[in-house]
Amino acid sequence: MPVFPEEPEINESLPGPGVPSPRESDAQALRVPATGGATTAVPSAVGAVPAPAPVPGPRPAPPRPAAPRTAAARADRPGPSPRPNPIPKPTPPRPAPRPASVEVRHVPATEAEALDRADETVDQLLDSGRDPGTVLVLTVGAAHPWQQHELTFGEERYWAQLAEGGDVFYADAELTRPARRPVVVLAVNGGPADRAAAAYAKALRHAEALLVVCGGAAPATAGASRAATGAPAPRRQSA
Repeated sequence: MPVFPEEPEINESLPGPGVPSPRESDAQALRVPATGGATTAVPSAVGAVPAPAPVPGPRPAPPRPAAPRTAAARADRPGPSPRPNPIPKPTPPRPAPRPASVEVRHVPATEAEALDRADETVDQLLDSGRDPGTVLVLTVGAAHPWQQHELTFGEERYWAQLAEGGDVFYADAELTRPARRPVVVLAVNGGPADRAAAAYAKALRHAEALLVVCGGAAPATAGASRAATGAPAPRRQSA
């Protein structure tokens, strides 16, 4: 048989200069088979180049300015709720407008005849269509018989008729309660002249349209009293 020369045995050579020699631990780590569990990190060789640091991503872009609001957008935007209207305060009732002047009629009569002339005047006013609640009768002297009759039912009932205004009201010429009616009939049935003049001036303030004087109130005295009290100028007319 032919004899083949024996192959030369290859021995592991030592690493050359500058090449690090592998360590036994490194060789064992390479021979460990991988299992289904956690992988074992393989230490890097001595002198290995470190991995480069991660490069940061792009910077976020600056926020875009908001688009300007259009007129339609501003109109669609709900505004503040309207404030509730304040509760209006009640206004005091205004007094009825007073005419520039009051018509004055004079019925000649003595003190004894003044009441009869006053009753006749009231009848004429009612017959002409005047409402009884629009007539006020004032007396300078003694109280009218109808006033004396109504007072028998008590003063409360008597003054209630003035407030109700449903009938002719009879009172003293020195009436201090507020009472204004379209027609006032003044009966000068007694008393001094100055009292009659003062009653005439007060009757002008109670009358709204017409004053009928039954008796003798002196025009000069009445005019002086009217100027002192600021009563309106009458329009004289004899009956």
